[in-house]
Amino acid sequence: MPLRLRRPSSQMSVNPPVVKTLTMEADQSSDTDNTQSSDVYEFENTKHPMEVLLCFNQLRERGLFTDVILSAGNREFPCHRAVLVAGSKYFRAMFCNDHKESREMLVQINGMQPHIMDLLLVYLYTSKAAIADNVQLLLEAANLFQILPLGEACTRFLEAQLDPCNCIGMREFAEAHALSALFSTASEMIMEKFADVVVHEEFLELPKSRVIDYISDDDIKVTREEIVYEAVKRWVGHDVVTRSGDFAEMLSNVRLPLIHPSYFVNTIECDEQVLSNPACQSILQETRKYHILGNEINSERTRPRRSTGCSAAVVIVGGCDRVGGYNMPYVEAFDPVTGQWSSLAKLPAFTKSEYAVASFKNSIIVSGGRIHSRDVWLYQSHLDNWVKIAPLCKGRWRHRMITMGGHVYCVGGYDGKNRLRSVERYDSFSNTWIEVAPLLHPVSSCGLATCHGKLYVIGGGDDDTSFNKLHCYNPETDRWSLRSPMPSLHKNLSAATINGKIYIIAGNEKSIHNYDPLTDDWSTDSVMVDRLESCGMTVCGGKLYITGGRGDGPDASDVVYGYDVTSGDMNHVSTMPRPSCFHGCVTIHRFGPTGDKA
Repeated sequence: MPLRLRRPSSQMSVNPPVVKTLTMEADQSSDTDNTQSSDVYEFENTKHPMEVLLCFNQLRERGLFTDVILSAGNREFPCHRAVLVAGSKYFRAMFCNDHKESREMLVQINGMQPHIMDLLLVYLYTSKAAIADNVQLLLEAANLFQILPLGEACTRFLEAQLDPCNCIGMREFAEAHALSALFSTASEMIMEKFADVVVHEEFLELPKSRVIDYISDDDIKVTREEIVYEAVKRWVGHDVVTRSGDFAEMLSNVRLPLIHPSYFVNTIECDEQVLSNPACQSILQETRKYHILGNEINSERTRPRRSTGCSAAVVIVGGCDRVGGYNMPYVEAFDPVTGQWSSLAKLPAFTKSEYAVASFKNSIIVSGGRIHSRDVWLYQSHLDNWVKIAPLCKGRWRHRMITMGGHVYCVGGYDGKNRLRSVERYDSFSNTWIEVAPLLHPVSSCGLATCHGKLYVIGGGDDDTSFNKLHCYNPETDRWSLRSPMPSLHKNLSAATINGKIYIIAGNEKSIHNYDPLTDDWSTDSVMVDRLESCGMTVCGGKLYITGGRGDGPDASDVVYGYDVTSGDMNHVSTMPRPSCFHGCVTIHRFGPTGDKA
């Protein structure tokens, strides 16, 4: 691909463009103290090196005292071996070693255009070079002959020419010639000015694999995901016959669920190229579900790009500093990408403890927390405040909540006398809670997770007993069933679902259990950490985050672990602002200073 150089904004000027000549600045500093004794006078003529070069160049032009002829194309260039060796590592290796060229008068330089050979020799004999539209060939020649200063000057010239219209070609050229500085600068421009880059010819000429590399990158700077969709449409439209078959694959790399609903309905769903392609229908369906269910739909396409100011955050809600200790009102958000913590609006009525917490769309819902407490509060992430919503049908604490199918389910708990079988479901459209089929056995302090459209209640117990039962709820039939029990008895569990399996932190063990609902099988992984009873657990960015909890003593922990379910690696990734156990732990999307909360 020929490199495109940036031109002056006025294309109608009759005057030729001004070409800046880049020169390498020589160190002209000299020792001001030139006398070591009163009898010695040291003299240095700083003009001498240039005068010698000038003399050699005059001799070259007149063909005097030359001892080698370089042949490029249809031209011959009489030269002095000494000058060539002094300025080029390539010629130094050729003439100072026992190569056949060191003994020959005529040396053929294959593949070199005569005018570029002439420019190289002018530089070697004068230290000057006129760099303009010849920069690509001149840089390649400078790299071939290992004339490093000239190569660096060409690179700086190209960096000065970088523009959205040519940065893709510059990046490809830099990658091919191992020009790390130019490669980095061009790559940065592509990321920073992606919206401007994609309207130019270079983007349209890219192969499919390279386009996918760009549009799948979290770091491209776009204010709206619509820009990425339109770039894909433009790329496919550049060669419809050849590229139409790639459209579905390209579309799968667009964060379609994050496109504004009105644009999705009025533009994308009306696009014949989208509607007529069966491979696109699953992506459209995912987008429709996301617009209804929010963060309950989780895929690569629902992860915001960093430039939008929106990022997935692990949120710690309340908790206790120790068993039977102070109930904290604090709500803290952790950004796994930046490693930074930030404070959100404090919990209302924070004297509660062992309440239930769940993410709901992109909000947080908190219920119960005292004997007979029916209070339910909703955190509105776009406003950073809490509002009270419809109360539970039955007051409870030590219960659990989770979102499934656009509804919030409240399961089990304790009413001050008995563990509960009661299960309630919240409808946000009517702002009401209704009772659904009760559990087969009463539970409290259990684990709760959803997987493949079903609800799973794991273990539980009270101060004296623990259970290993596994309840499964089918919302389509409104019925509960028992599945294979946990390998051991547990209460104060934490559970989360990732990659089609449910992972459970067992409070009194240094282990993580995982359950596969499709096979109804259990397995256990040992982890080299302290006991994590009453910790929080959530999925964020394809990884399990485990927060706080307590070990063998009564005090809470402030450690945040990241667990990679694929490799089994557990790493300490952060420290919470304060120790906490019995807290809520959920994932939501948060807008930064540059994000649009609208």
